[in-house]
Amino acid sequence: MKITPSARVLRMLGEIEFDEWQCIAELIDNAFDDFTEIHRVGIPWAGGFRVSVRLPDSVSGELVIEDTGRGMTYERLERAVRAGWSGNDMHDKLGLFGMGFNVSTARLGRRTRVLTTRQGDPEWIGVEIDLDRIRDDFEAEDIVEPKTDPNEHGTRIVISRLNAGRAQWLRKNGAALRNILGGVYSWLLENRPFELWIAGIQVKPVRHCRWANDRSVLYNSKEQIPAYIEINEKLEDGLACSDCGQWQLPGRETCEDCGSDRLSIRERRVHGWLGIQRYLHKQEYGIDFLRNGRKILRWDKRLFTWSNPDGGVGNEEPEYPVELAHQGGRIIGEIHLDHVPVGYQKNAFEYGDRSWRSAVEILRGVGPLLPQRAAALQYPENTSPLARLVKGYRRNDAGERYLIPGDGRKPIHDDTRRWGLEFHKGIAAYQPDERWWQAVLDHETAKRNGKQEKAATSTPDKPDEAAVLEALGLDEAEDLVSSASPEPPTQPSAQTAPPTVNVPATPATQERREKETRQERITRYTENSTMYPALSRPLGHPRIGYVDIEARRLANGPLLDDSLNPTPVLLDQRRGMSFVAFFDLGHEVFQKFGTDPVDLLIVEAAVLLKVQADCNWSHSQLISAIRAESLPATALDAQLISAEAQELLAEIRRRMATELDRAGEPERAFQYLSPDELTATETAMIANGKITRTIDLGTSGEFLLHVPPLFLVHLLESWPEAFMDGRVFQGLYNGVSSRGAQRLSLARTAGYLSDVATQASYTAASLPNQLLRTRLSIRLLSDELAEER
Repeated sequence: MKITPSARVLRMLGEIEFDEWQCIAELIDNAFDDFTEIHRVGIPWAGGFRVSVRLPDSVSGELVIEDTGRGMTYERLERAVRAGWSGNDMHDKLGLFGMGFNVSTARLGRRTRVLTTRQGDPEWIGVEIDLDRIRDDFEAEDIVEPKTDPNEHGTRIVISRLNAGRAQWLRKNGAALRNILGGVYSWLLENRPFELWIAGIQVKPVRHCRWANDRSVLYNSKEQIPAYIEINEKLEDGLACSDCGQWQLPGRETCEDCGSDRLSIRERRVHGWLGIQRYLHKQEYGIDFLRNGRKILRWDKRLFTWSNPDGGVGNEEPEYPVELAHQGGRIIGEIHLDHVPVGYQKNAFEYGDRSWRSAVEILRGVGPLLPQRAAALQYPENTSPLARLVKGYRRNDAGERYLIPGDGRKPIHDDTRRWGLEFHKGIAAYQPDERWWQAVLDHETAKRNGKQEKAATSTPDKPDEAAVLEALGLDEAEDLVSSASPEPPTQPSAQTAPPTVNVPATPATQERREKETRQERITRYTENSTMYPALSRPLGHPRIGYVDIEARRLANGPLLDDSLNPTPVLLDQRRGMSFVAFFDLGHEVFQKFGTDPVDLLIVEAAVLLKVQADCNWSHSQLISAIRAESLPATALDAQLISAEAQELLAEIRRRMATELDRAGEPERAFQYLSPDELTATETAMIANGKITRTIDLGTSGEFLLHVPPLFLVHLLESWPEAFMDGRVFQGLYNGVSSRGAQRLSLARTAGYLSDVATQASYTAASLPNQLLRTRLSIRLLSDELAEER
């Protein structure tokens, strides 16, 4: 068989680098192209649409790819293995350039056997391409093999004398290969009856873990922004060359680029969706771009950066994620661009092509994504699909406003990422978004209950210094309150919700409890509780196994064990080593002694696992091992706590800056900067790409986003009335009449802020007690934040 390559390919073969997965994907593309033609016609296909990849092992040093397609004639096979020939239409197929077969097989091994047969053919026909034997005449040996069944059909490629490094990678990375190709072909595997098997295991499509179509957030209390936006923009049909793929000007009869007369009218359409992932990730967010069902770009983030056409080279500005960018992002999508040309390696589009630029404009518009930046540069508000998502979901605060699960105090990003892993494993309970949504609702409930309990300890009718001092936990209030105008504290109204307490049972209640079966009691606890996402997780250690915990918070107690004794934690076994853990957070061990619920849960898990594993570890060893393995985020890690401090400070900076602009007095705040702080602020702004003249710094509150952390403490202490009384912090200041009460209220908030700012400023090693104090201050300062106005 003559396999002389065309001249145009000889110039390119040495320039193309393919990874192992790309080599195999090139061969899979050809099979999927064949399947697509059969599927499009609607012919019933015996044997199904299946591609199987057999990886090399220690016994067989061969890589085998076989499919159940139509097979080829001798003439078509001869053209298919000739480098540079392609019978494929450049707009309908995955195999585009007529050289993928040659490049991929040559990079994998020195000898390739291709065998093919059609239904009804008497035998397999093929060719053996041995790179060590082919001479200048480019003659390859024809081969024939008998068929065991005349109805067999398809193509088989056997690559041997493999490159040692690539063979080793393939032997060791079967699971990684399945995951990569499951992502690349996810749309085809999910939307077509195609099957891909690697090393005897079926490849599952790697689906996006996104919020359901009906989820949304309310922006500015008026605009509903969905978490899933469908895209379907039909462009004007165009004239394209079927040989080289280039789009032509209307009216041409031959291709301007290659001279071919195979020109046809083609549909041009941008379709797919943009949406929100259920969890934040540092790498796995961005948009997937597909061509003919295969993903060319995965997790692509180029649309999140805006290039100002009026600026110079290198003026690109990242617009998402911006706030707390170290946490990652969650905007995702799948966009089909079947009409946009791609590069030879199929890992990039031709970004200079006008069809790519048109698609970008449809998805993200022409101006900045962020409304304030657009207004500052005199662009109209960007209403593109991507701009709407950035506007609605750019922040990562827990709750319904941004569709972020939380625990009543803060987001639970680690937990939602862990749930995402369960989604990708195919665990049924994690496929719908209900677990995430319930954690959002539970956060709102816990947050609301916390405010009610806090309100119950203060004066409902008239906030005065006595209420502040009482909230501060000071009994000798009269020693600190100014004697100029003392007023006795009013009694809580009947409508004020009291904190949850465990009231002693009446005889009738006790009798009812004694008659209640255990199952009835568990059912009552389930109905009278909400999910506790922060503690819902597997607990254990590889040496002793794991228990799977679903944690629930009791709305009101008491929580009784099987002997009807009050207990702070109760475990109910479901199936295997799965348990529901009920918590009575009104129990005195939490309220009086301040015990962390996770500590008691670990103790309960340690007892179960010690028995289950018949382990000779002591209980203290077990508890230490379980905490280290299952709850690494609770470690007193200076870097981790510093990151938490930075996140909270970013929120406070933004709110304080907003209050300055709302009050119209950013110049006053700017005047409190010392020369050293001003220098540090300018340096931080330049490092973050915010090049602003010093003379313009005080014209808006934006400079607060870049000041040294401890300046925020100084500003709060110097100008408390701008930020207290529910503006940024809940603490009363103008709302009380005595200076003593004002000082105490301010000192509490400023003290928490000082601890957090100090940790954010200095990341050097700290003592455990210092880190404990900072972590507690982070929690308390979060509670001090007022509702956004």
